[in-house]
Amino acid sequence: MASTHSFKLSEYTRILKLARKPTREEFLMIAKVAGAGILLIGTVGFLIYLVLTEMPQRIM
Repeated sequence: MASTHSFKLSEYTRILKLARKPTREEFLMIAKVAGAGILLIGTVGFLIYLVLTEMPQRIM
């Protein structure tokens, strides 16, 4: 069991050594894409909420 644990630890350290801090442009692009995704999911959720709450009242 100890050998699999040390194998995972060596993989994590290898990945951390390869990682680097993103440039300002990369960070801004990631933030824009994440913000757009959050807005899109929120809009879809709000539309589903409206359909499920308003449509039954208008049918009856």
